[in-house]
Amino acid sequence: MRRLMPGRNALSAADTPKTAEPRPMPGHVAVIMDGNGRWATGRGLPRIAGHKRGINSVRKITRHAKARGVRYLTLFAFSTENWLRPKEEVHGLFDLFRYYMRRECRTLAREGVRIRFIGDSSEMPADIQSMMVEAEGMTATGDAMTLIVALNYGSRGEIVAASRRLAARAAAGEIDPAAIDDAMLAAELNTADFPDPDLIIRTSGEQRLSNFLLWQAAYSEFLFVDRHWPDFDEEAFDQCIERYRLRDRRFGGLRKSG
Repeated sequence: MRRLMPGRNALSAADTPKTAEPRPMPGHVAVIMDGNGRWATGRGLPRIAGHKRGINSVRKITRHAKARGVRYLTLFAFSTENWLRPKEEVHGLFDLFRYYMRRECRTLAREGVRIRFIGDSSEMPADIQSMMVEAEGMTATGDAMTLIVALNYGSRGEIVAASRRLAARAAAGEIDPAAIDDAMLAAELNTADFPDPDLIIRTSGEQRLSNFLLWQAAYSEFLFVDRHWPDFDEEAFDQCIERYRLRDRRFGGLRKSG
């Protein structure tokens, strides 16, 4: 897969088919916001400084995605594996989440952005759990865009939990195990209320999903950007969108003629 290089126009003449007709905008964009720590250490700063700078990118990209007509934006904020990081960094991340919630929720509500969370909130600090409930309630009527924040989220755990719920229902005689299909399992996932992502972007050059939306990404398009998240701006987002719109999404079928 070709990466988007920093400072390089993603749609150069060499890349763009002359006869390409851009496809529709992606309705759902998901972002693995990687590289905050590396951005900081590369500048001789503590890792938390990169996370602080990354908050600016969250603000910019959320507003820009809404302006571009994206209906769902999912941001991978904290994974179930992130607990393995040093305690100081984890506590610093939680403090930044508190800061973001206090500063942004009312603004997002005014702008018509609905906030939803996916992941296991039960392991989060009690005050953050309360903030999550308050944020979802405050923004519940937003219809311009849905901002989905993956917090303490891990896709394997999500799939296991969904499978266990279906198994329990089958054991109780509520459903026939032979009737379990894709749609039934999808309805048990954290993302049951949302469409699957059309486009998944990962910043900082790494090319893996890191336990993010494994089921939901079955037919997503991927773009890996060689730019740390704190440096990911509106122009970089637009380049990803335009590259996505030149993709031929076949979902297992044949390429369309013409």
